[in-house]
Amino acid sequence: MKQIFITGASGCIGHYLTESLIQNTNHELYLLVRNPAKLKFNYQARPGIHLLVGDMSQIEKYSDLLFKINIAILAATAWGGKEETYEINVVKTLSLIKLLNPQICERVIYFSTASILDHHNQLLLPASQFGHDYIRTKYQCFEQLSHLAIANKILAVFPTLVFGGEQNKPYSHLSAGITDVTKWIGLIRWFSLDGSFHFIHARDIAKIISYLLENPDYTSSSAAQSTVDCLVLGNPALSVDQAIAEITNYCHKKVYLRIPLYIWLTNIFIKLFRIQMDDWSRFSLDYRHFTYANPVTPASFGMQNYCSTVAELMKVSGV
Repeated sequence: MKQIFITGASGCIGHYLTESLIQNTNHELYLLVRNPAKLKFNYQARPGIHLLVGDMSQIEKYSDLLFKINIAILAATAWGGKEETYEINVVKTLSLIKLLNPQICERVIYFSTASILDHHNQLLLPASQFGHDYIRTKYQCFEQLSHLAIANKILAVFPTLVFGGEQNKPYSHLSAGITDVTKWIGLIRWFSLDGSFHFIHARDIAKIISYLLENPDYTSSSAAQSTVDCLVLGNPALSVDQAIAEITNYCHKKVYLRIPLYIWLTNIFIKLFRIQMDDWSRFSLDYRHFTYANPVTPASFGMQNYCSTVAELMKVSGV
């Protein structure tokens, strides 16, 4: 039995992961939660679940506990605000890791974002230059991980586009807006867009993390110019046109003709309708292909995927 310290349990991924650990293991779980009212799972389901009401800004309060922790899963994040994101995503995250005892801690699973990586899983410099506060601070934190005393115990995971959420779990930002896509699919289906991406469901992320906990000796081929072990989480790359076609088919509509939406034409629309774009949005429009090398799903570890296709994604999202 391991002692596992978890941050971010109240989030979308955190709900799926923590519920899985509660139901399928007897590990001692320590959940750092700022607002227990946000928890939709039963944290009193069995003995060995400890609720720590607090937040990352006061992580030093838990130094004695962290010194005895076997596994740390760091999924908490601040999403906006320049000072807050840097304080939580960089300063306090690094402080937490430094409080772990390298002689006792067996694994640190650190959640980053695939947005800071390029096509070859190396650090993407524009993410630090133009990225939103969340993206920029994830870049800054990752850069420092390899310099920590416990670096050889760290596994950084890079989720691609995350979907998830249901009645007893909070929705990810993307899943919360998926119905808006179906409302506009009648118009969107007439356009061809150059771009590609990966996606993964939060339940599949939970499956992968659970597997890694039970197989502590697993290592991946390291990436991102770091000695830290790395894994990109996502289904195989999907073109935007392919995704639109699958959504259109799911909605029982047809695609007869597509108008290529070239960058120059897109720029005309942006100027014509006076659409405001920040630096990261502009970069993303030009970059277009957010694809990565060797992404993994549960199937990569011999398990069954919960959600592998757009049709499955639409179905589990209740569309």
